[in-house]
Amino acid sequence: MRLHLLLLLALCGTGTTAAALSYSLRGNWSICNGNGSLELPGAVPGCVHSALFQQGLIQDSYYRFNDLNYRWISLDNWTYSKEFKIPFEISKWQKVNLILEGVDTISKILFNEVTIGETDNMFNRYSFDITNVVRDVNSIELRFQSAVLYAAQQSKAHTRYPVPPDCPPLVQKGECHVNFVRKEQCSFSWDWGPSFPTQGIWKDVRIEAYNICHLNDFTFSPIYDKSAQAWNLEIEATFDVVGSKPVGGQVIVAIPKLQTQQMYNLELQPGKRIVELFLNISKNITVETWWPHGHGNQTGYNMTILFELDGGLNIEKSAKVYFRTVELIEEPIKGSPGLSFYFKINGFPIFLKGSNWIPADSFQDRVTSELLRLLLQSVVDANMNTLRVWGGGIYEQDEFYELCDELGIMVWQDFMFACALYPTDQGFLDSVRAEVAYQIKRLKSHPSIIIWSGNNENEEALMMNWYHISITDRPIYIRDYVTLYVKNIRELVLAGDKSRPFITSSPTNGAETVAEGWVSQNPNSNYFGDVHFYDYISDCWNWKVFPRARFASEYGYQSWPSFSTLEKVSSTEDWSFSSKFSLHRQHHEGGNKQMLYQAGLHFKLPKSTDPLRTFKDTIYLTQVMQAQCVKTETEFYRRSRSEIVDQQGHTMGALYWQLNDIWQAPSWASLEYGGKWKMLHYFAQNFFAPLLPVGFENENTFYIYGVSDLHSDYSMTLTVRVHTWSSLEPVCSCVTEHLVMKGGEAVHLYEEPVSELLRRCGNCTRESCVVSFYLSADHELLSPTNYHFLSSLKEAVGLCKAQITAIISQQGDIFVFDLETSAVAPFVWLDVGSIPGRFSDNGFLMTEKTRTILFYPWEPTSKSELEQSFHVTSLTDIY
Repeated sequence: MRLHLLLLLALCGTGTTAAALSYSLRGNWSICNGNGSLELPGAVPGCVHSALFQQGLIQDSYYRFNDLNYRWISLDNWTYSKEFKIPFEISKWQKVNLILEGVDTISKILFNEVTIGETDNMFNRYSFDITNVVRDVNSIELRFQSAVLYAAQQSKAHTRYPVPPDCPPLVQKGECHVNFVRKEQCSFSWDWGPSFPTQGIWKDVRIEAYNICHLNDFTFSPIYDKSAQAWNLEIEATFDVVGSKPVGGQVIVAIPKLQTQQMYNLELQPGKRIVELFLNISKNITVETWWPHGHGNQTGYNMTILFELDGGLNIEKSAKVYFRTVELIEEPIKGSPGLSFYFKINGFPIFLKGSNWIPADSFQDRVTSELLRLLLQSVVDANMNTLRVWGGGIYEQDEFYELCDELGIMVWQDFMFACALYPTDQGFLDSVRAEVAYQIKRLKSHPSIIIWSGNNENEEALMMNWYHISITDRPIYIRDYVTLYVKNIRELVLAGDKSRPFITSSPTNGAETVAEGWVSQNPNSNYFGDVHFYDYISDCWNWKVFPRARFASEYGYQSWPSFSTLEKVSSTEDWSFSSKFSLHRQHHEGGNKQMLYQAGLHFKLPKSTDPLRTFKDTIYLTQVMQAQCVKTETEFYRRSRSEIVDQQGHTMGALYWQLNDIWQAPSWASLEYGGKWKMLHYFAQNFFAPLLPVGFENENTFYIYGVSDLHSDYSMTLTVRVHTWSSLEPVCSCVTEHLVMKGGEAVHLYEEPVSELLRRCGNCTRESCVVSFYLSADHELLSPTNYHFLSSLKEAVGLCKAQITAIISQQGDIFVFDLETSAVAPFVWLDVGSIPGRFSDNGFLMTEKTRTILFYPWEPTSKSELEQSFHVTSLTDIY
């Protein structure tokens, strides 16, 4: 939600006074290293790595092995400096502040050679009073200390007991003791990302000057009063009153479209003051609520607030207000021990469908508005409604949350603590408290954020003893855990935001964790809260290996990004699955072998005599494997929403790991670095569809469940078809009687013993046939066409090489691909290289002779460019 502070506006009218003046220090700065041997210009916002690259002093940091080659940058102590003239008469202002919206991370700040303060937290906003040192012409310096060296010093100084882990696994090629510095935790490396502990001024920096008083912060929360059946708005404004006299005046709050306007009198005493306003909206006014994507509109209302204060001082704010309620429901379930764990939005139970968000780049100055919109639009285009902003990255920029508000993407917001234990000395806690209070105030007005979570996996790390802590020492670490997440973070959330729930960790047992003293014996229980689940050894086509949990907030499988993405950061000698580059880029222990093992369970591995062809085919096959594995697991979670089996079930969320990539490397992502869709993302578009038939086998019987996220019941029919691998004509087809698909439920629609199905369809065998099925009404398709393999495809009989051709035409900004195949083709993959855009479908099973697919370019392109870049692959090409 963008709050437009009118800092530079002298409001018109007799006797009015300018609210404040602001002068941004964005733009060119000077940067030098610790011994002064290297000096260069650099942009703010930005970082040292970006400045070095822009000056041609280093290559692209992501090229080949440069994460290791450029380690020296993060180990040096850099200084940012700037000289500037303030373009207004500074002596006319009573108070002048230096505002730093984001400093990365450890720095000492000198203004006109006077030390005015220090920073130690990337996630905090800093304000320093420079009234007594500012002049017309000024100098500013930020003297940074290496975050890597600082973290090591802090760890060494913590002598009472170790705070693990010391270092990341060797395969990650990272830096140590990241838990001792309040910085993006994955910047020291992760199992999907490089180590680039940046230094720099990563957000806005400016001078603010004001008289009388100044509005420092402004936030609000819509609250629904159930007893009165009316909406209210709680507004909080923080002022700095300059001088020794109180400042009086009035406030006018208006939401025109809700026919609401209210006036308040106020008197502000000198110093920092908080004004709390309570706006009542008449119950006779219809308020349209904000809904998640797929459940309704994202209606918002323009609100203005005008402070008319003594001395002719007028301060005006405008914001967009959204109204919605959120509840986390934890209650007993009939037939199952434990408690439910699901969300109600505006009183309606919502199944959360989506993924986990990580930083879109190691260098935040490269994350543009265009990239954010592309990635988030891809979320809703794949029928998702939720992203979990994972706790090892950053609290995202304002525009991220504004786009989520606009697009209807619910946000599960972690605080930035992940996969580690943390110190609790007073200095660390003070820094964390300032960070948390600031982020709550900054973000709480966004309807998209539906829950705060204290950390990622730290309860599990502690209680499952990831770090081999002796049983006698565990109470020390439990005490620290409770101190940080309960007595500090939770306390601040409860004080600062009563409009959404808070949980201490993910995974956690929710209310059960609270009952057990804030740490559970088994935080990954299927009977409470959420789970994280990874299994790379069991057969992912076997749905019985997955947990029938209340909520799956992490799960997934790795794949490699496309060759066109890798090509930009590699050389010809790297283009092999066993090359030094391929091993270097894999940061998950045994990851490349795990992918090939899982793929080999059901597919023949590539064996071309051409090494480059083998590499490309292997990349393709890892994406096939990943897409099929996550499809099977997600469909299991979706069909488990309405039933209890063996006392487990009522699954109400599926957020796979992970949505996006931070660089070009193998990972669990469905979107490659830069936004290109992997096969998994195309699959997600189908397995997250609002209406979906899900097929599976149990005890040699084939079942189809219907899953609905809709708010109403619908009458429809189910069509089940069987094809042989050797023919484009179905060998049999059946259509059910009209079925009632219950809204917001998963229901049993169809079952048939596999032996009966095979006999009925011309004596098919498991190896020679494949099943497809879809939901329709009045001959109109209501769901994607889904499929079920009756055997591993490496055992398929009758599958022959498909010759697939495409005729490309253009209709406005969209391109039409008319495909024709000579044979049934599994996992048909259309690729246009590096041309940005996405297809309407991809990775599909082609059982009909012709099919039309659309291509939506993200940048202007031509038919001839597409024809030159186009390539089509199917599984039959590598057999």
